[in-house]
Amino acid sequence: MTRSLQTVAYPRPSALESGADGRRLGLETSRGATPAGAEDHPRFFSGFLTSPQIGAAALLAVADVAAARYHQPQWRASLDPVVTGNGDRLRFESFSGCGGVYARLDVLAPGLDDGEVGHGTTNVDVNDPLREALSRIGSDDPLHLRVGPEELTVTTLDGPVVEKKVPLPDRWLRGFAEAQVIAAGFDLRAELPAGEAVRFLRGLPGAGGGRRAAGGPRWVVPVGRGLRPTTRPVPGAVCLPGPERLGALRRVLRHATALRVYGPAVGAAAGTAGAAAAWEVVLPGMRLTLTLSPDASRGFSGEGGVLDALATEEAAGDAELIAVLLAWEPRIDVADLAASSGLTPARVRAALVRLGTSGRVGYDTAEAAYFHRELPYDAGRVERHNPRLRSARALVAAGAVALDGALATVTAEDGHAHRVRDEAGVLSCSCLWWARYRGGRGPCKHALAVRMARRGAAVEQAPAVMGGGVR
Repeated sequence: MTRSLQTVAYPRPSALESGADGRRLGLETSRGATPAGAEDHPRFFSGFLTSPQIGAAALLAVADVAAARYHQPQWRASLDPVVTGNGDRLRFESFSGCGGVYARLDVLAPGLDDGEVGHGTTNVDVNDPLREALSRIGSDDPLHLRVGPEELTVTTLDGPVVEKKVPLPDRWLRGFAEAQVIAAGFDLRAELPAGEAVRFLRGLPGAGGGRRAAGGPRWVVPVGRGLRPTTRPVPGAVCLPGPERLGALRRVLRHATALRVYGPAVGAAAGTAGAAAAWEVVLPGMRLTLTLSPDASRGFSGEGGVLDALATEEAAGDAELIAVLLAWEPRIDVADLAASSGLTPARVRAALVRLGTSGRVGYDTAEAAYFHRELPYDAGRVERHNPRLRSARALVAAGAVALDGALATVTAEDGHAHRVRDEAGVLSCSCLWWARYRGGRGPCKHALAVRMARRGAAVEQAPAVMGGGVR
């Protein structure tokens, strides 16, 4: 497994302090992206939380996921959460060390008071002493929140005094991207009022901190004001794979005003395979969302949702154009981008998927829209180290793809020929990968190679057609 060391440096540890004027929570930032370019320690907010106790609990929940490995939990993760200032809100994101749970806390305008929110993205330090201090906040006395260094010291920092080096596997990066792409295919499936939400979440096996739930994927279906377990993916059902992975929500349950559940459209045709889903707890002025991969032992990195977008050279150019037009919007409007760029809405969406693979946009299920942020890691690593994408390009370069209308033959490295069929734009293959997953984890390398070869052939034929018209 390819990995590198991610270095994050802070001017000092984040801390919760008490003084004559009340409590002050200082969250220190590392190097990050801003509208003015990269900055060592950007400052995104200085003001008050309207619900300090709830905000502290929700921030701890995000930190819980950042430090967790739900599969093989004996290996501890330690990557700090990411904070984004979107002008009208603060977003705190994290991704579990096992690559199967994505968490995001949206502190919306009603949750913030007496301060302007800046624009940009960076890591934020959440250390063990801070976690302990936040867990002791038991009242809603005024709490001043600062994200970034003190205003008077912004230009006088002598250098970092806190440095962390953590392993950053490529599958972790791919999983972060896949979680956004998969969530873009979700719709709201159920909304529970506060009482039903608490009752349901507390009744889940494993979610109360006890033993892990056994068995395969679980499903729930909306019934009245609540959710009822079901043994199969009936229409309208939502998958709940590894319910113990919702444990981080326990920190905010008593403050919940509603629970919303998002997932893809499923039915009897889905078989026994699991599906990803997002579980959002609505809080006063905030939203806390956990997105779960289709299985507790299976991270998002193998889902393949971004491969088609990565394989198109058109989307690469479109993504660069769209990236220039982004302005740290909390909600990206596809129609506006289409009008500004001259691209069709379909090409804009494909470009946003591509930008998602480099961490430059995320997806908010509550608003059914992408948002702009710039994750602090190498944007090109996801594409460079995606094994199926590399293999597909190698097959095309080796001349292993033979096109014949709706059919194609791909000769693998071992000399075995695979047949790829195109049915209304959906490619199927005779390989074992397709037989096992039936497209549930994205295209196989042979189907990707066929897509690449067809686009290459179309580009080569276009000048000849134009030339024929001139003659």
